[in-house]
Amino acid sequence: MHIVVILPRWVGDLVMATPMLRAIKSHYGSDARVTGVLKPMFAELLEGTSWLDGMVFYDRRSRDPSRRFFAVAKKLRSDRADIALIVPNSLSTAALAFAGGARRRVGFARHWRRLLLTDPLAPLRKGLRVEPTSTAAHAMDLAAHIGVPRHPLQLQLATSSSDEALADHVLTRLFPGRPSDAAGPLVVCNDNGAFGASKAWGGEKMAQLSRFLLQRIPTARVLVHCGPGDRDEARETVRLADHSSVQSLADEPTLPFGLSKAVLQRAAVLVTSDSGPRHIAAAFQTPTVVLLGSMDPRLSRSDQPHLVEMRLNLACSPCGQRECPLVHHDCMRLLSVEDVGRATLSLLAGSGRAGIAPETLSMNCRAEHSLENH
Repeated sequence: MHIVVILPRWVGDLVMATPMLRAIKSHYGSDARVTGVLKPMFAELLEGTSWLDGMVFYDRRSRDPSRRFFAVAKKLRSDRADIALIVPNSLSTAALAFAGGARRRVGFARHWRRLLLTDPLAPLRKGLRVEPTSTAAHAMDLAAHIGVPRHPLQLQLATSSSDEALADHVLTRLFPGRPSDAAGPLVVCNDNGAFGASKAWGGEKMAQLSRFLLQRIPTARVLVHCGPGDRDEARETVRLADHSSVQSLADEPTLPFGLSKAVLQRAAVLVTSDSGPRHIAAAFQTPTVVLLGSMDPRLSRSDQPHLVEMRLNLACSPCGQRECPLVHHDCMRLLSVEDVGRATLSLLAGSGRAGIAPETLSMNCRAEHSLENH
């Protein structure tokens, strides 16, 4: 049997599909050949996993004609799938499975694509509205539809020896003499806004948070994570923090997924916007404080231990927009540094990954609370 899985185009959604891939491979083993259809850059993200027997690279915006719609459809037709599982809910991905000749095309009947599917699944609704569901959950629903037993929604990735060596090199350079956790916990901050400004907390607040944590854990190392499009913002956060223990990845010549995976795996805690790195961290069970603004938290949930969701219950939230339609951006702007900082300290105390006695962190939290109440 040949199963094609058309995977999402966003980092976080792709990582959220890993429980489904693991479940399919566990169920079928060598009785099925599983091919992933994915963006070329995601091959590195999945490196070290063993769920895909082959990959077909697809990016409808690619400059390479061989990776655009018609060329990929032709390639899929030449190795026709028995089943195509379509994880994204877009019309174009259903059309790709149809044009690629898959005998069964399984996906959710949304966005006018029902007629392109042989197995249209009805999304969960409340009245006429589709209920928000995470990619991890609805991807597992697709696998369950073809008889795959449901697995826990535990995200999973892997690192290679070269990823680990690169992380060693980077951390040694950024924190001379303090490359390992024995020298102090590694706190990673990420304010990635690839989706849009509505998800960003802002460099000034990340810098203030860094100082807040260093005042209470002087041995900590704070690393500002960034992607290729966030280098300037990461540099600005470091400048505003103005502390030798706050550094960033902004000046690395390249920013491969392998480096992100290795760094996030080592982190004692990640403080992040609702973006791809939070899911990479979840794949390594790294304690995470996620700052939720415009997005519904139900869209991003998986079986992640040691997760704190910071969200304000505002009348306008969640709006799901890339930019704040009311301009004020209150859902993120009003998240205070003190509240996020205390949540981070509490998570560190409870997770046991800080390399510091939990009672020490708990004392810091209690002392802070006591000072504010007098």
